[in-house]
Amino acid sequence: MLKFFGGMIVLALGIWMTVKSESFLKAFGPIAWFERHLGTDGGSRLGYKLIGVIIAFFGFMIMTGMIDGFMMWLLSPLMRGSF
Repeated sequence: MLKFFGGMIVLALGIWMTVKSESFLKAFGPIAWFERHLGTDGGSRLGYKLIGVIIAFFGFMIMTGMIDGFMMWLLSPLMRGSF
């Protein structure tokens, strides 16, 4: 039950960050890497939106209980020799 509500909070944070990317840009300022690689007009806004979508994705994975399998799949190439 705690995973469900925790995942819901993370999901809401990711959605909020995606929707309110302009507020994050005003609060934290532009990020040079995003400006350099994602365009000059709104690169940081797109970067904040991408971070929000990734956070929302992980929140959904936590909420549904699929995070363990996903992280094992994601990190399996790094952990191949340790088992």
